[in-house]
Amino acid sequence: MDVVALTCGGARWPLPPAATAVVPVPARPGRSDLAPVLESLAGRRLVVCGTDADLAAVAQRLLRDDLLGTVEVGYVPTSASSAVARLWALPVVPADAAAVALRSPAGPVPLLRDDAGGVLVGHGEVRAVDGVAYCDDELVLRGRAARIEVSPDLESGLVVRVVARRASGLLGRGVRVAAGRAVQLGLAPTDVLRDGVADRTRDRWTWYRHTEDLHLARGPVSSPAGDCR
Repeated sequence: MDVVALTCGGARWPLPPAATAVVPVPARPGRSDLAPVLESLAGRRLVVCGTDADLAAVAQRLLRDDLLGTVEVGYVPTSASSAVARLWALPVVPADAAAVALRSPAGPVPLLRDDAGGVLVGHGEVRAVDGVAYCDDELVLRGRAARIEVSPDLESGLVVRVVARRASGLLGRGVRVAAGRAVQLGLAPTDVLRDGVADRTRDRWTWYRHTEDLHLARGPVSSPAGDCR
């Protein structure tokens, strides 16, 4: 399979190029960085070598160019703590991750959008929350919490975890979990983190499952790790 690999922000492609075209791009590449690549993709798989935020930037471009349904995406995380790798059981050893990205079948995984025009592929977080949160029609928070975490979910669209503040005399924090298609927050102004990147202070925020999924390579490897042909 011919593949185009994007190495984001100085990331290195871990395998010999072979039939893989390696294209360096900045971290969290934008429209001008990706337009020439997408215009010349011609049915080839697109592999992102970088951080979860880099993958989100590429997914956002695919969404805006109406390419989510036609472009298969592979992912080689440069961090062992990648939330995307943890969600979809991807390897974090670079050569192993590249083998999966190149050769494994691609399947649909939920892509989350927000009301600020961004997307979420792995992990969203709102810290030091004071307000109200709903997951679909379910009230999941009224008051304060240490944080709210959101991640894509194959069955429901997304999962919300509300982590309670530590109370005096308690050994741990309580966690409330809910699943649905959307989560809506109304809260005292605070920062929002999308795939590890902080957005500006907000007092309202919504994450919801997009109508089209991201087609991500995540199945069993179909050829040896060293074979990139």
